[in-house]
Amino acid sequence: MATYNKRGYKVPKAKEDKVDGDFIEDVNVDVSDSTTAEVFNSLDETASKTEDFIARNQKIILGVVGVVAIAAIGYLLYTKFVVEPKEVDAADQMFLAQKNFQLATDGTSSDSLYTLALNGSEGKWGFVKIADEFSGTNAGNLANYYAGMAYLHTGKYDNAISYLEKFSSDDAILKANAIGGIGDAHSQKGNQKEALDFYKKAAESNKNDFTTPRFLLKAGKTALALGNKEEALKYFTDIKDNYETAQEAQGIDALIGLSQ
Repeated sequence: MATYNKRGYKVPKAKEDKVDGDFIEDVNVDVSDSTTAEVFNSLDETASKTEDFIARNQKIILGVVGVVAIAAIGYLLYTKFVVEPKEVDAADQMFLAQKNFQLATDGTSSDSLYTLALNGSEGKWGFVKIADEFSGTNAGNLANYYAGMAYLHTGKYDNAISYLEKFSSDDAILKANAIGGIGDAHSQKGNQKEALDFYKKAAESNKNDFTTPRFLLKAGKTALALGNKEEALKYFTDIKDNYETAQEAQGIDALIGLSQ
């Protein structure tokens, strides 16, 4: 029997599977072929091992944490109730010793004042006892410097070296002066080679316009006395080229002439 289509009638197209631009339905992924899945599985295994380790060693871990916490608290308490009061006490004890040292440096009855600064006066301790009693504090460290310098000025060079070697500081001037002071003590003892080594260290410890030319000059004069003209010329030339405004640059041309 014949079939007729109505005018304008179109044969419907075969139904297509729906494809969404963002996702495709009914896609199966084999987990064993997924790199991402492998990564997550590895992470899961690592996390499980970590959890197992913590579980097995929980007491040890808690013990270590407890020790660290106790140590930190102990340090804070020690600083608050031991170190800080000692610093205050040391500063109070050292005030008069520093005053005597300064007066001695200015030239007022220097030997006797240096002795008072070292040994104490008016019921206050001197630098020697402060350095000993307050060892480990900033004040005790500074007392080593003052004691070394006082001994240097009073001609007790071995004591000066001993105390200055105990001193340490990040202060550029004090550090250089302490090293140079050891050089001065060796020089006074007749150990010119040792003195030269310390003068060089003092000059190089921290470049500045105050201590560097001072110890370069001492190094140059010591090298010249040892007959090392070439080395002496290097130090004198350094002063002329880089520290021309320093007091040590006065008369430097004559020293350069002696070194040539």
